[in-house]
Amino acid sequence: MPKRQLTAADGHSFEAYETIPTGDIKGGVVIIQEIFGVNQHIREVVDGYAKDGYAAIAPALFDRVETGVELGYANEDEFNKGLEIAFQKLQIDDALSDVQACVKALGSHGKVGVVGYCFGGLLTWLSACRLTGISACSAYYGGGTVNHVSEKAKCPVIMHFGEKDEHIPMSEVEQITSTLSDVPVYVYDADHGFNCDHRGSYDQKSASEAKKRTLDFFDLNL
Repeated sequence: MPKRQLTAADGHSFEAYETIPTGDIKGGVVIIQEIFGVNQHIREVVDGYAKDGYAAIAPALFDRVETGVELGYANEDEFNKGLEIAFQKLQIDDALSDVQACVKALGSHGKVGVVGYCFGGLLTWLSACRLTGISACSAYYGGGTVNHVSEKAKCPVIMHFGEKDEHIPMSEVEQITSTLSDVPVYVYDADHGFNCDHRGSYDQKSASEAKKRTLDFFDLNL
């Protein structure tokens, strides 16, 4: 399996799942996990971006709390565990430090973009605002993003939300849209997690549209 160890600026060593495409490489893409760890779905997302021509890598952000965390979508205990690690045990600045290490690692392949889902969607927005060396970000249904709309992105950003998402009400999406006037915000007829074909909320049409928008956006900026 294409795993590698990376080291963040504070000396923390963590695992990452990486896939490098054969042939011409368009640039690099950091994939930021949901609250379920770097599980089978996230590895498939990494492989998908590699097939699209990008060197892709997903940092195991939960390694700072517990190594080897891979959670499923059907079990409430696993959901609660992921929620607790992401929002209580893991420090956001530490997670961003690990993302920064991945951005640096991909720099040899050209410009670098970031795409993240759920918890990773929030971190994608914060990466755009706080990290360096990123040329474009695509954030999917980032819960809590509304609490950080006062921050300013250093690179172009697009966002994706589901209209049926009970975790992120449309009132929050509207606040994000009105505050971040220079960030295109796309709303889909879908629920939270619509990109993930391992969960019941998967919506193929919305996932395809969002992926195409992301790839077009990366083609333009990377």
